[in-house]
Amino acid sequence: MEPSVAGWFALPRSRGFRSVETMPSPRLLAALVFVCVVLGCRANRADPTPAPAATGVPPAQPVKSHANYTEKLDGGRVSFDMVAIPGGEFVMGSAELPAEGPLRKVKIRPFWIGKCEVTWGEYDLWSFSKQGVDGVTRPTPPYMDMNFGMGDPAARHRYPAICMTQHAAKTYCAWLSKVTGKHYRLPTEAEWEYACRAGSTTRYSFGDDPARLGEFAWFAGNSTTAGGDREYHQVGTKQPNAWGVHDMHGNVAEWCLDGYARYAPGPVDNPLVEPKSLYPRVTRGGAWSDPPERLLAAARRPSHADWKSQDPQIPKSIWYHTDADFLGFRVVCELPGDAR
Repeated sequence: MEPSVAGWFALPRSRGFRSVETMPSPRLLAALVFVCVVLGCRANRADPTPAPAATGVPPAQPVKSHANYTEKLDGGRVSFDMVAIPGGEFVMGSAELPAEGPLRKVKIRPFWIGKCEVTWGEYDLWSFSKQGVDGVTRPTPPYMDMNFGMGDPAARHRYPAICMTQHAAKTYCAWLSKVTGKHYRLPTEAEWEYACRAGSTTRYSFGDDPARLGEFAWFAGNSTTAGGDREYHQVGTKQPNAWGVHDMHGNVAEWCLDGYARYAPGPVDNPLVEPKSLYPRVTRGGAWSDPPERLLAAARRPSHADWKSQDPQIPKSIWYHTDADFLGFRVVCELPGDAR
C-alpha cells in the first residue's frame, strides 16, 4: 500500500510549484520516512512492467469490422467513442523543429483511436473497480487532489484524467483490454502524429495559421476561466480534425508508448522506440497551459523527473506525477493480429 501523508504535508494548489507549508517534528519525520520506505518500496519501485490483469472476467467479442464504435463499460453507465483511422503513409516530423527530425516516411496500418482523451469518468472506473484488477493492477489512492481545483467538480467525469505516469496509463490500458476483450494500448508516437494530421501536411491539422487554434484547441491563449486561472476543459468541446478526433491539439498533453530519442531515418513501418530508462518518454499535443508552438502536429515533449518534484512520498509514486497537471492520454485499439 502506498502510504498517505496528507495529514503532515499541506500542498495547496497554485499555478506554479506547490510548496510544503507545514513540516512534522524531527521525531515524527523520522517515523514517517521509515513507514514510507518499508510500506512503499515495493509499490513504488521504478516503472515496473505492468502485471497481467486478474483473471475471471469474461472477455467481450472484439470488433470485427473497421468502423467507428462506442465502447460501453459498467453496464453502459460509462462509454467512450473510438474512431477508425485508415492505414496509409505520411511524412513524420518537422523541418523547422530540430528535435522533430529528420523527416521520414512512415507506413501505418489501420487502427482505432479515442475520439477524445480518457476522462475521469473512465479512469475512475478503473481506479475503484473490483472487476479485473487487484492490488497491483490498480493504483493506490492519490495522496492529494489530482485536479488541483481545476474544472467543475459536478462534471468531473467529462474532464480529461491527468497527472498519471506512463506506467499508470499503460496499466489502465491492460485493464481495459481485459474487461472488453479488445487490445487497447497507448499510441505509438507515429500513430499519434498520423491521427493528429488526419491527412494534412501543415503545421496544424487545420492549416498553418495559429490564429485559428481557438477553434480546435484549449491552450494558453484561451483557457483562462472566469476566476482568472488557466485550466483544462471538458473533452470534445472544440472542433475535431478531419478524421473526427477531438483535442489532438491542446487541452492536455498525451502519453505515447515511445521513449524519447532522435528519429531513425525512414522509410519505416510504424516505428516504436522501446523506453530504456524511466526518463525521458514521449508526450504529444501540447496542453491548456502551452503556447501555440507546443501544439504543432509534429511537436513532442520529453517527460522529466521534475514532474514528481512535490511528491512527498519516499520512494516517489509509480502512479502519479504531482506536478504534471497538464498531462493525460488517449487510447488506441489494434486490429486483430496486430501487436505492440
